[in-house]
Amino acid sequence: MQQLCNKRILLGITGGIAAYKAAELVRELRKAKAEVRVVMTSAAQEFITPLTLQALSGNPVHYSMLDPEAEAGMGHIELARWADIILVAPASADFIARLTQGMGNDLLTTLCLASDAPLAICPAMNQAMWRDEMTQANIRRLTDLKGKKFHSFGPADGEQACGDIGPGRMLEPRLIAEQCAKLFTSNSLSGLDVVITAGPTREAIDPVRFISNHSSGKMGYALAEAARDAGARVTIISGPVRLAAPEKVTVIQVDSANEMLAASLEQQKNCDIFIAAAAVADYRPLQVATQKIKKTGEQIQMALVKNPDIVATIAQLEDKPFVVGFAAETQDVATYARGKLEKKNLNMIIANDVSNTDIGFNSDSNSVTVFWGQNQQDFPRMSKSALSNDLIELIAHQYTDNTNSKKI
Repeated sequence: MQQLCNKRILLGITGGIAAYKAAELVRELRKAKAEVRVVMTSAAQEFITPLTLQALSGNPVHYSMLDPEAEAGMGHIELARWADIILVAPASADFIARLTQGMGNDLLTTLCLASDAPLAICPAMNQAMWRDEMTQANIRRLTDLKGKKFHSFGPADGEQACGDIGPGRMLEPRLIAEQCAKLFTSNSLSGLDVVITAGPTREAIDPVRFISNHSSGKMGYALAEAARDAGARVTIISGPVRLAAPEKVTVIQVDSANEMLAASLEQQKNCDIFIAAAAVADYRPLQVATQKIKKTGEQIQMALVKNPDIVATIAQLEDKPFVVGFAAETQDVATYARGKLEKKNLNMIIANDVSNTDIGFNSDSNSVTVFWGQNQQDFPRMSKSALSNDLIELIAHQYTDNTNSKKI
């Protein structure tokens, strides 16, 4: 079910005894690394509490069209736009009938009308209700109206809560999650966790001054978007930048190299691929003044101490992830890059010539050479967005090869 990684699933729960299975369904979806938000009808709340679904989903449960806080920002419209798919499980005969008629008399039906996302329902009802020609006609009408955006999972056949035997049971949560996953394309990084460092670090001199560099963070953020689009769950550990956080990407803000190292060590614990795109300051002041340093003469001397090498630290771990480094050089790019690749125990290194002011720091384009083992691949100048897509595909390919070789 790797295709569900990073997907936004709006789970609708309607009234029926099968509503108790929604708790397990949320667990299955979360286990597949999907983000889940729950909408309940009033009847659903008679069978399972919103608090249960909130605890399992990690998000507030929505059930009222007239929530003052949500409606102040047109909350139901934002929720409709948020979803990659609306999954209704269980879907009662009443809900199916109201949806077929285009009714929007509660939050769930309103969201179904307001969203362009695909809709999947999991019917659950008495076998006679399911067989009834009106219910079957409603299913056919929904299929005709929504076409490829409508999906019906089940129902299953078997013993029902009322004692009847026949079709009408809601599919088991695991099967529903698997059916939902099949609606999404499996990409090169589907199901993987990727951590990317980005931007500069700031090394404090005193409360108002710091040592830093010209890194804009654009390359790291572009890589994060490309990895997300390739199906990964992405975390950026970001130095100070003027970039908006990409959608569906977790951003951890840091300032100094030590802060970035601490965050990297924590995040790599559940990480498959670690990409060190940040421009980490090589040195920091030995002592940081507690008060602003006053201008007292023509010169000032300051002792500097070496910062930790973050990517080398991660790459030396016993159970390390697949580690990709960056080398921003001004001369002998290939020589220095290959030296770092071997010395730091990296799986791959991406090198560029930052002496060329048309690429690299602060620019929107870049040209790089990637080294791994005895191999290398050149990427001509292109936008950082386009380059990131190509780099992620190469990284994904090498990650797969590396993983497969370990299994042999």
